[in-house]
Amino acid sequence: MHHADTSSLDGEFDDSNDTPPNEYTSLLPKPIDPEDRTRPDDSLRGDGLNLRRVRRLLTEFWELTKSSLPVILAYTLQMSLQTATVVIIGHSSPMNLAVTAFSMMFAFVTGWMIALGGTTALDTLASSTFTGSGNKHDLGILLQRAFLVLSLLYIPVCVLWACSNAFFLALGQDPELSYQTSRFLTVLIPGGLGYIYFETMKKFLQAQGEKKTSITHVSTDNLLTYYNTGIMRAGTYVLMITSPLNAGLCYLLCYTLNFGLLAGPIAAGISYWTSFLLLVLYARFIAGSECWGGWSWAAFENLGTFTRLAILGFFHVGTEWWAFEIVALVAGRLGTIPLAAQSVIMTADGILNTIPFGLGVATSSRLGNQLGLRNAKGASVTAHSSAVLSMIYGALVLTVLMGTRDHFAKIFNNDPRVVELTADIMPFVALFQIADGLNGSCGGSLRGMGRQHLGAAVNIVSYYCFALPLGIYLAFHGWGLKGLWIGQCVALYCVGTLEWVVLAMTNWESQVQKAFKRMDVSQ
Repeated sequence: MHHADTSSLDGEFDDSNDTPPNEYTSLLPKPIDPEDRTRPDDSLRGDGLNLRRVRRLLTEFWELTKSSLPVILAYTLQMSLQTATVVIIGHSSPMNLAVTAFSMMFAFVTGWMIALGGTTALDTLASSTFTGSGNKHDLGILLQRAFLVLSLLYIPVCVLWACSNAFFLALGQDPELSYQTSRFLTVLIPGGLGYIYFETMKKFLQAQGEKKTSITHVSTDNLLTYYNTGIMRAGTYVLMITSPLNAGLCYLLCYTLNFGLLAGPIAAGISYWTSFLLLVLYARFIAGSECWGGWSWAAFENLGTFTRLAILGFFHVGTEWWAFEIVALVAGRLGTIPLAAQSVIMTADGILNTIPFGLGVATSSRLGNQLGLRNAKGASVTAHSSAVLSMIYGALVLTVLMGTRDHFAKIFNNDPRVVELTADIMPFVALFQIADGLNGSCGGSLRGMGRQHLGAAVNIVSYYCFALPLGIYLAFHGWGLKGLWIGQCVALYCVGTLEWVVLAMTNWESQVQKAFKRMDVSQ
């Protein structure tokens, strides 16, 4: 791994130094890495050096944990908003249950990928711009650029949703299911844009780190802790309001005002736009407005870089989720019980996935801040600390899942066949959590560096060239649903390992330079 160049402050610690004074004397010290600085007693023992390294690692664990928890909670609330829509509308009739679940799944793997994947361009650009640019309003220009580019990328999704009846019929779906799903998605089109804008505002706030200490002298340690990861709690606060609002509104529209199936997309759309507007008010009156300098024609500049990163982010996040949907379709061909067990597992995993995804978002933001500070060493520490922390999180989830494997499915279904099959699959689902965590954290680091293309490439090779063919083969040759999950497990361990190898081989000084080249500011 490439490390930042370091130097000793000879004049500061050695009075015998005869070197003529220059601009890096003790009055104006040169930036150094304290881990590489040598004091007289450090030559006799490495205790102080090791202690500093442990302290730095623990500090990074704490900062990442503190910043990721509200993000995890926010994504959990977002998942609950969609789950509540399915549950409430689903109780009105079996057809409405099937239509709502199918519609929300299709919305997730198409339109929601613009929000979750496309906004990763801000993970790359916004946090490094916040700390690296001399003009704080550059972040506001990035926000405007995101609104513009993501709105344009959403247009093909709108066309697909509006014409989805013909699309589903071409895929051989039931005519009634296709027609009703098309109605649902068409009404959801305005709400989908609100969802995208909400995610965009969240990333804008998350990029704005909070100043912790003043710099007494320039050193890597100070740069490492100079900024907390940004405004992470705003999205959580907003969703604590709009998530129950969505459930109440959905129930009111469906059962009191007799909107039936269409109550779901109407309530969801109102909730998403309310969430966006509440975030705007949060930024205006509480925290975040200092980076907004008003509307500017500069937002129309450098669109190519942002669009490329947004599209790559779409494929980086989407390739994994699309693979899971293919697994769900294959599970349906195995029979009713395997499909029910897969539904239980996927519902639970959708919630559990918020842990690595939330950690990845926090990692992207913090790593980008370090690159903007030209702190190559700090960026490296953030990336590797996040990878280790993600495996700790994954191990904890694994322990919980294995401890509850014989009863887990009863939360969703009491059929003994579903409970037994779910328990049989659970060891693979539990092992999956460690790899999923590693993939989430390392993927976040790659997005923070603007290397979404590597994450997407690794996903495509691991899932579509290896895991899915292997899993499908095993599924129909005696392994059943277990075979599908073996394939998924193998794929994700390959993805996580390869992405961590990429981080280990990263030239972090080069990433600092690339971060500044992507900005709208000069170095």
